[in-house]
Amino acid sequence: MKKTQVAVLGATGIIGQRFVQLLEDHPWFEIQGLYASERSEGKRLGEVNKVKDHIFMPETMDRKVVQIDIAKIAKSCRIAFSGLPSEIAKDYESQLAEAGVAVFSNAASHRMRHDVPLLIPEVNPGHLELVKRQPTFAKGGFIVTNANCSTTGLAPPLKAMQDAFGLQQVVVSTYQAVSGAGYPGVPSLDILGNVVPYIKGEEEKMEAEILKMLGTLKAGKVADAKFEMLASCARVPVLNGHLESVVVRCVKEPSVEDVIKAMRRFRAEPQELELPTAPKEAIIIRDELDRPQPQWDVNAGEPARARGMAVTVGRIRKKDKYVKFFLLSHNTLRGGAGGSMLNAELAYAKGILK
Repeated sequence: MKKTQVAVLGATGIIGQRFVQLLEDHPWFEIQGLYASERSEGKRLGEVNKVKDHIFMPETMDRKVVQIDIAKIAKSCRIAFSGLPSEIAKDYESQLAEAGVAVFSNAASHRMRHDVPLLIPEVNPGHLELVKRQPTFAKGGFIVTNANCSTTGLAPPLKAMQDAFGLQQVVVSTYQAVSGAGYPGVPSLDILGNVVPYIKGEEEKMEAEILKMLGTLKAGKVADAKFEMLASCARVPVLNGHLESVVVRCVKEPSVEDVIKAMRRFRAEPQELELPTAPKEAIIIRDELDRPQPQWDVNAGEPARARGMAVTVGRIRKKDKYVKFFLLSHNTLRGGAGGSMLNAELAYAKGILK
């Protein structure tokens, strides 16, 4: 089978290089080119490699990064995976969509546009239909975004609870890894032995994005979910993995056993379609009292190419009418490049990438 040619934008950054990691030996997609800013023109990927927990193929490390060229990408690629910083992603992504390229973006620039899917395939696969409302769709171009890295881990457990019990109120406190701040992340003297209780714009993103993703698609528009959503976000001295403490009040009051059963039974389209990067279990429940932990659970997920794509949930307990639990997700895989990869796989399987 001839593979679909793709471009990776922002190939010198951590998310861009996670895209490269996931594209090595991908059964459907093949890298046509690695793109970044003018200052990275001609550099080998090995010279700018920031991913320390994956051994790339030698031929991958020898690939050269070139300056972003909209016309070249449009001529040779059906897909562009965007790991660009949000401040520059907006224009490049719009230009590529206008040129007929399907853009799967990790950036926040287009997430809240009414005609752009804010997509997690296990949570709201039907929202992919929004691309047909985009003015560039007739040319073959469109934009699909994945959610903020902290929102992404939260959404699947909430979806399982929403479907089973309805949601009335969600309060979340996050303990977010330094890799979520990009490379090189937070200065060492600011984070070592410390917790920083502020991440610019993070709480606002979580509160808005989760309501859009768990909302209902009606007449080509998303009606936000109606439950109350409150977020507090902090940066902690952990390399990879966002840990979140979640308190939920449901419309129908469940027992702890009910919640565990709902999460363990949770299956969605990526699992049914057997998408290449989909974990067999979207939510993994840990019974130990002290799990999940980034050191042990950040790479949860099977098969091998889905490691880091599962959300791990533990310490499920109840206080009065509230259910409490912790969750952990890999912020640069499930919450970053892996999320966009799964979005592209869903579009491919649905026949939208013709």
